[in-house]
Amino acid sequence: MNTKYSDLINQTYDFPQEEFTLDKDNLQFHDIDLMELVAEYGTPLKFTYLPKISSNIQRAKEWFRIAMKKNDYKGKYYYCYCTKSSHFEYVMNEAFKNDIHIETSAAYDINIVENLLESGKINKKTYVICNGFKRDQYVTNIARLINNGHKRTIPIIDNYEELDLLQEEINGKFKIGIRIAAEEEPKFEFYTSRLGIGYRNIVPFYRKQIHENDNVELKMLHFFINTGIRDTAYYWNELLKCLKVYISLKKECPSLDSLNIGGGFPIKNSLAFEYDYQYMIDEIINQIKIACEEADVDVPNIYTEFGSFTVGESGGAVYQVLYQKQQNDREKWNMIDSSFITTLPDTWAINKRFIMLAINRWNDTYERVLLGGLTCDSDDYYNSEQNMNAIYLPTYKKEKPLYIGFFNTGAYQETIGGYGGLHHCLIPQPKHILIGHDEEGNVVTSVFSEQQRAEEVLTILGYNKK
Repeated sequence: MNTKYSDLINQTYDFPQEEFTLDKDNLQFHDIDLMELVAEYGTPLKFTYLPKISSNIQRAKEWFRIAMKKNDYKGKYYYCYCTKSSHFEYVMNEAFKNDIHIETSAAYDINIVENLLESGKINKKTYVICNGFKRDQYVTNIARLINNGHKRTIPIIDNYEELDLLQEEINGKFKIGIRIAAEEEPKFEFYTSRLGIGYRNIVPFYRKQIHENDNVELKMLHFFINTGIRDTAYYWNELLKCLKVYISLKKECPSLDSLNIGGGFPIKNSLAFEYDYQYMIDEIINQIKIACEEADVDVPNIYTEFGSFTVGESGGAVYQVLYQKQQNDREKWNMIDSSFITTLPDTWAINKRFIMLAINRWNDTYERVLLGGLTCDSDDYYNSEQNMNAIYLPTYKKEKPLYIGFFNTGAYQETIGGYGGLHHCLIPQPKHILIGHDEEGNVVTSVFSEQQRAEEVLTILGYNKK
């Protein structure tokens, strides 16, 4: 009988996969022995596999290169990293090895940009695309960056007042973009995105505030769909509406030469994940070219702002199953040594699912379980996989510790979870390690941050006053 956990995975998925393989009884991630990491660093443990960041950037750049060559597309492609996905320096250091650009969302992002400029990670050729709703400090920081000579800074206008606010603080002429307020998917709670300016209002806004304004040069139209770049009638319809606006603007504004299609590439959230990235890029480039040729306008340069796609698949978390509770005749609760709410907050906040696999004991029998976190909160649980309404793991045995891993967790989880601060029920933040390769290709690891200590928590709470 096929009763082993390894049998279950092999019968359910196409396994092994590029990043996941098996060495006897233990899971390997990009040929890294995860049980060796557990033995060296313990659990709970967060990790970032840095080479995956560069790998995904290069994959996307190659897909766009192929699509543009196939379609004889005359515009250029610019890959921007969306900082809000992960602001950490180790992410930036890896990402900017790949000749890319940067997209910001809020005031302190500009301080990071200035740090990157000072350290030589980026330079004056790097585009800085400033998105988000801008007030006070954000406007001041953008103005400082431009006034100090970074002319490839492009604030994206989100509302009718922002242009005036920027002009009050920026010396001389500067470039801008305009964000389209796309219509949300029909099942969404709102009809139109709160971000940007409506389709019908963009050309009138240009005529009123930009056309005869000698201090402003419109360079970019920004388009982003909240549900991401997906092969759906909704996405293609919104893209075509965006192209109509671009063409109308281009006919009145010769300086407009760029279309920013935002982020939204999905990342792998299941071993059954399928997505044809090359097809989607081919079709986007093809649709843009067709629309522009029919209207007799030049095709735009293409910008993307991939965040989750850049960093998401580099991250992971490892937990130990501490105990099993049989709560009734059907429900077995495997209690982990951390909290889902605090370390993987998207599982709690938006019911997001990541790849979850046992790290060891693949040759043992399996059972259906629920996973529970340590907080005193009924919502601190994980009860299903992306492609099945259940969780199966090797059978719990007190004398044989079980470790489980969550993968592709590198986007948003640290900042949403409040890295370095207070966490629900004061569950400490886990140790975090960085994984890379040396010049000979050997795996090297280093500790980015130790597990949070009681003294640090008490200091935040005001108990350790001097």
